Amino acid sequence: MTNLTTFITGMNCAGCLIAGLFFFRFWFRTKDLFFAAFGVAFWLFALNQGMVALSGLSGDDQSWIYLLRLSGFAVIIIAIVSKNLGARAAK
Repeated sequence: MTNLTTFITGMNCAGCLIAGLFFFRFWFRTKDLFFAAFGVAFWLFALNQGMVALSGLSGDDQSWIYLLRLSGFAVIIIAIVSKNLGARAAK
């Protein structure tokens, strides 16, 4: 991995951490688990990017790291579905 790629991956990691912090701040204000789920998902994305940048593995060897990204998207999908089902149950 080149220095530029490592730098951009690190910036992406930092951006995901900051986005997660914003979502956790919204969660503390509203106590809505939807925001907490998004915060967890973005921290999983940050962990994924950090591990990719720091592992030093080639592309084929780091494929298991992307399971973190998959779990982050699963958390987002579950949060959206549960929010929509909760809105229907409230009607």
